[in-house]
Amino acid sequence: MSRDILILRPQPGANETAARARALGLEPVVAPLFTVRPLPWTAPEGPFDAVMLTSANAARHGGGGVAPFFDLPCFAVGDATAAAAQEAGFADVRTGPADGAALLEEIAEAGPRYLLHPCGQDHRRMSRPGIAIADVPVYVSEAADALDPRAVAALQRHALVLLHSPRAAALFRTLVASPDAICLAAISDATVEAAGTGWASIAVAARPRDEALLELAAELCQTVPMMGRPTA
Repeated sequence: MSRDILILRPQPGANETAARARALGLEPVVAPLFTVRPLPWTAPEGPFDAVMLTSANAARHGGGGVAPFFDLPCFAVGDATAAAAQEAGFADVRTGPADGAALLEEIAEAGPRYLLHPCGQDHRRMSRPGIAIADVPVYVSEAADALDPRAVAALQRHALVLLHSPRAAALFRTLVASPDAICLAAISDATVEAAGTGWASIAVAARPRDEALLELAAELCQTVPMMGRPTA
């Protein structure tokens, strides 16, 4: 009997994860916890010498407001954000590590000192001596107030839950009745911390990337037994 993989991340990332899961022989169930929509925004006065993107959604939902900055170097967290930046129209996209703090260190080494940071309304503020960062919310991720019925059904089938962010982990914890019957796979240590304790099991990916999280999920599906009672 195959085991479901419950994917809670927003679209379009959820479908991208599902496609990778199927390629690994896993059975994905897509039930996002957040709906992403653009915000009206106006760019602050510069000058800026680079753009920092820590979310693919910032590139997807920045709209025409980001167009004046297409010629600046764009430093992006991970491959997915870099691809979204290229699709949006940035000419000089530099793919960095899949961690905002590490990306900021890379930017510091490259030389830019005045950064425009299009981001989500709920974002983690970052700082580094010698670098000025203008955080500009360009999108919002609206949280669900209940689990999607697809998620409830998957949990009743003892699905392995994938957590792609600390915010998703914290929200998911508030929406489930029996955490001690749920097995989790988390993308980072910060996500594990946000999830809290009391789960049947929780494991963290070797790297904070979707591919590594799915590799972990495939391993867990083989080694972690299903729980013996419903969870929802």
